[in-house]
Amino acid sequence: MAKSSSSSVSSTSAPASYEAALQELEGLVASLESGQLPLDQLLAGYQRGAQLLKFCRDKLEAVETQIKVLEGTELKPWQQE
Repeated sequence: MAKSSSSSVSSTSAPASYEAALQELEGLVASLESGQLPLDQLLAGYQRGAQLLKFCRDKLEAVETQIKVLEGTELKPWQQE
C-alpha cells in the first residue's frame, strides 16, 4: 500500500531560525489567501501558522529580554542619528 504524502503546510518541525520561520509564514499566508487549498489543508495551514507565529514571538521576546539585560532594567527609546 502506497503511503500518501502529507501536505507541506502540516509540517510540525521547529524552524531553523527566526528568518526561516518568517519566510515560511509568509509563504503559508500566501497559500491560505489564494483560496486554492482544500478545507483540511486550510486547517493544517492555520495550525502551522499559529505555531510559526508563537515561535517568532518567543524569539523576539527572548531578544528583547537580552537587550533589557544589556541596557539595564528599562529599554531606552530609539534614537536615530
